Amino acid sequence: MKKTKCRKRNLDFKTKYNYKPIFGFAMNTAEFFKDFKRSFTFIALFFLYRDYIIRFTLFYFSTSCFSPMILADKDPILASLSDKFKERFGRPATFLGRAPGRLEILGNHTDYNEGTVLSVAINRSARVAAAANPDAQDGMACQLYDIKGKSARRFRLDALDRKRPRDWSNYIKGIVCEFNARGYSIPAFDMIVTGDVPLSAGMSSSAALEMAVVKVLDALSDSKLGWLEQAKIGQGSENHYVGANTGLMDQLSSLMGREGQLIYSDFRSFEVKNVPIPTGTSFVVANSNVKHNLTNEYNERREACEEAARIIGVKALRDVTPAMLEKAKSRLSDVVYRRAKHVVGEIDRVEKGSQALAAGDIKAFGELMSISHDSSRYNFENSCDELDTLVEIGRTLPGFIGARLSGGGFGGITVHLVEADAAQKYSDVLAERYLAKTGVNAQVMILTAGDGAELIRA
Repeated sequence: MKKTKCRKRNLDFKTKYNYKPIFGFAMNTAEFFKDFKRSFTFIALFFLYRDYIIRFTLFYFSTSCFSPMILADKDPILASLSDKFKERFGRPATFLGRAPGRLEILGNHTDYNEGTVLSVAINRSARVAAAANPDAQDGMACQLYDIKGKSARRFRLDALDRKRPRDWSNYIKGIVCEFNARGYSIPAFDMIVTGDVPLSAGMSSSAALEMAVVKVLDALSDSKLGWLEQAKIGQGSENHYVGANTGLMDQLSSLMGREGQLIYSDFRSFEVKNVPIPTGTSFVVANSNVKHNLTNEYNERREACEEAARIIGVKALRDVTPAMLEKAKSRLSDVVYRRAKHVVGEIDRVEKGSQALAAGDIKAFGELMSISHDSSRYNFENSCDELDTLVEIGRTLPGFIGARLSGGGFGGITVHLVEADAAQKYSDVLAERYLAKTGVNAQVMILTAGDGAELIRA
């Protein structure tokens, strides 16, 4: 009978292990136990490092080999970008990037005051597809195309100082500048962009675009930046190129979101953690359809906060308690005092809100949201009649828990925390009554918490 050979050794199985069947089992030699020990060691190492193995596997599949079928099921808009890129530029994209918009739940204008914020990444995202273009004119020409706006832009990597006022391409050019400032060389590239985050509505469509672009350019340049540096590149684009003196909350929220979770961010320590969203609740978001460009208004508010901190003698308003602010009131102008009162109060409300969520006290959390809106209305003055109307209507509706403006303000959106069973009816009535009072159609939607930004090989 032909014997089964053992690999690399001219021994059959029975000879190798001195196999003798006893009661249906094998009585084995020391060499069997030596092989068993090797196997046991491998299994033990797997369980010891299983978290790292799982994380690496998930990262590898999310960035390197998402099959078209899986990607199409997960994000059909992103999946279609590869074909649209090829139609536009005649060659395949190398990388796809997706990054969500965000809702600010508590902590209005606290990020640049080194405070804390509770936010959430939403299931609406910016999406980009890109590839390096080695055939670009002298290696410097970049091409952009916005699918929704049907607008094309070209710029040169050696002429980034040529800005187009109030143009969407400035966000991308600013990101290239931020990579360059850190010593990373971005190759000439072509890119198409699209998305479903409402523009100028307080859901940070700009940060969503920035983080999707950062993910892709990080890969094209092989920069391998960490999440905090990626967020700072997006912020730098707005601060240094676009001219909006914004904080870091929008970019962090877009990067660090997790399905079904809020994001707690500390903008002094840069601690970021996820907080479960209470069960039985939904976020109803109402877009007032009042557009805003907040560059000038935002800068004025930030300057007032910095002035208050300087007069009180602290590094940032994060270091000011409500009692300290009241003691210093006589040294502050009325406007500066009210701006500071809003921010100091918001930082306090974030901490109280986190405690309420931990205790399962959703009613207390909703009340803090409503107090936050009143402070925006009277102290920070970044609300407007349309936002106030949406909040006031919400307070009269069944299922209401809390509501406030979200984001920079001066138009945009209100976010309403409502009982999940009442969310659809709440949305319908809110839209109807807003139209009756203002003559404006509000875009009202029920949004969910989504995952943060991701990079995918096309």
